[in-house]
Formats: sequence, structure tokens, C-alpha cells
Amino acid sequence: MATIICPSLRNSVASLCFCILLYSVSVGARPATFLEDFRITWADSHIRQLDGGRAIQLVLDQSSGCGFASKRQYLFGRVSMKIKLVPGDSAGTVTAFYMNSDTDTVRDELDFEFLGNRTGQPYTVQTNIYAHGKGNREQRVNLWFYVDEVPIRVYKNNEAKGIPYPTRQPMGVYSTLWEADDWATRGGLEKINWSKAPFLAYYKDFDIEGCPVPGPASCASSPGNWWEGTTYQALNAIEYRRYKWVRINHMIYDYCTDKSRYPVTPPECVAGF
Repeated sequence: MATIICPSLRNSVASLCFCILLYSVSVGARPATFLEDFRITWADSHIRQLDGGRAIQLVLDQSSGCGFASKRQYLFGRVSMKIKLVPGDSAGTVTAFYMNSDTDTVRDELDFEFLGNRTGQPYTVQTNIYAHGKGNREQRVNLWFYVDEVPIRVYKNNEAKGIPYPTRQPMGVYSTLWEADDWATRGGLEKINWSKAPFLAYYKDFDIEGCPVPGPASCASSPGNWWEGTTYQALNAIEYRRYKWVRINHMIYDYCTDKSRYPVTPPECVAGF
């Protein structure tokens, strides 16, 4: 099972942290049924509700993938859910979980893309950040067997230095299961094996705590917003050590060091992330 925790977004927050939990138990304050907060956006015949709507199954076969989205957009808050990724031979599949402002060329977006692999090989998670329409900030990490509240990505707020940061546009929550064997596994060398279809991913414990837009203007400053506390504005010493361990031992791609794409190092990489 995987719990993806999207960051608190707040003008004064120092950094944007991507965290991931695998094969663990998360503490969710308000797990909801699927239809309380979400709607199907693509191929409703490929999304099946389980356990009275408290869980869902996403299906990918040769006819279609599928996807869903939150019913509302949020500017501040925390989003989490548990995901059981496609097991076994998942090469060529992508299970994506992301937030998107749905504003085309000036969009803000925070991406987790779980890239499938051949049986016995680790999943790769690719993260990306779009801020004010500028993206192409990919990092890839090979996942180890057990992960417990380990941060894998930090993107600091350096707007004072003219570097875009996603604070101004509300975003919806999205997830999809789809085929991308032209690039997803070993750069497209490993193709999807349709004889293994259908490919199945499972979701449960849907939890959105945040300030919806449109919504009460007072929400962002409410004292009940626990995610606004200093604990969630930056990594503590233990979290930072875990984060560095991931970067040293499991990071396999970082756009900041890709000189073929960026002969001049991107400014946010120089400023620190």
C-alpha cells in the first residue's frame, strides 16, 4: 500500500515536501468514501467501487485506462490516500497521482508518477513540479521495499529570487492508470505485456483536509489548520537525514545535473532545493 501526502501550500512556507509511505499504516484524520470528494473523469467502466465506496479498483486493459479527480480545488491543505500499485509485471504502465490547477499554459502542478517495471525489479517514482507554467523538473527515485514517512523531494520557496513557486492557484487532485510504454520503463525499451492484462491498482482511505476554492475566505487563517504549523514548513533533522539518504542511495535521475538538457544549471537548483 502507498500513501501519497501532498504538501501544505502557503505563501510563507519555506519548502514543498513530497513524502511517500509504502507497506505501512497511515494516520488519516477523515478517511472518506470515494464519491464524497471525487468523481470519475475517464472510462467509468474501468473504475470499480469496493467496500461500499471506501475503496476503488482502477483497471487498465487494451481498450482503455481510467482516471478520477476531486470535485473541488484547494489552495491550502493536505491530501492523502493509500494506493496498491500494479503488482508483478507492470512494465509500460503508469499509476499517476497529481495536483493540477487546470489552467493550461500557466498551470501549477505537483506530480507523482509510479513507473512500472518487469517482475522483480523496483518501481520507479518520478516527481515533477510545474510553477506558473514552467515544468520539466523531473527527478526519479527507485523505491526500496519498505518506506515509512521518508521525504523524497523538496522544492524550496525562492520567489524572492524570482523563481516561480506554486502558491497562487488552487489545484484539484487527480489520479490515472494508463499505458505509456514508449517512455515509462527503461526509456521505452521495456514494452507492456498485454497478456498480463488487466492491470489493477487499488485505492482507499481518501482524505482531503484543506481550504476549497471557492470557499470561506477565513479558511486560510483558521487556527484549526494543523498543516500550517511550523512542523510542516520544513524538514526536521531526522527527516533531512532520511531525505539525504534517499538522494544518495536511490535517486537515479535529477534534472538539475542533466547537462545535456540544461547546460546552464536551472536557477532553483543553484538556490537550493
